Amino acid sequence: MLAKDLITDEIPPLKTSDTGLMAINWMDEFKVSHLPIVNKHEYLGLISDTDILDLNITDDELGKCKLSLLRPFVFENQHVYEVIKMVSSLKLTVLPVLNEHQQYLGLIPVTALLQQFSTLAATREPGGIVVLEMNIHDYSMTQIAQIIEGNDGKILSSYMNPLPDSTRIEITLKINKEDLSAILQTFYRYNYNVKASFHQSEFSEDMKNRYDSFMNYINI
Repeated sequence: MLAKDLITDEIPPLKTSDTGLMAINWMDEFKVSHLPIVNKHEYLGLISDTDILDLNITDDELGKCKLSLLRPFVFENQHVYEVIKMVSSLKLTVLPVLNEHQQYLGLIPVTALLQQFSTLAATREPGGIVVLEMNIHDYSMTQIAQIIEGNDGKILSSYMNPLPDSTRIEITLKINKEDLSAILQTFYRYNYNVKASFHQSEFSEDMKNRYDSFMNYINI
């Protein structure tokens, strides 16, 4: 997924002839805190609601104000991971997209990124989650995948989280099986540190069925 695939036409850019009040109204309407200022296809920078209120320029045309605008952007062929990184590091609610000639193409709202991240993380797919903790030197996705696939499972998504001030990492795995009991047992057998797991085991399902049967019996 590339930046150009996430561009929305629903949120228009501002022009230098627009007032600060118009910018605030549009931000409120589209539920964002930033909007790009664009003249024709030239991207001038990103303005925030805080900029407008702090400078008290609600009644003024943006082009007549002395603004120190940030100019964050991504090119149309950059990967969605780079988009997420920039939005996260700068705490943006929208991110402009430019072509190779640095002409403005449109913007990516953070809501589109959340939807895309949901797809990348396979959050809508049924299955279970395992969190492993290990030293980074012991990390081998090949071995982890072999353990999971050896128990008839598939990795739907995975991501790594380095732990601060250490050489240890967390690996979060989304697996396409709702009962991870066999996979967890194999991880334990290979001395993996399973930090957490979230799944529906056969034992839990059996206990639920027994409870439901018992409640039906006493209600007869």
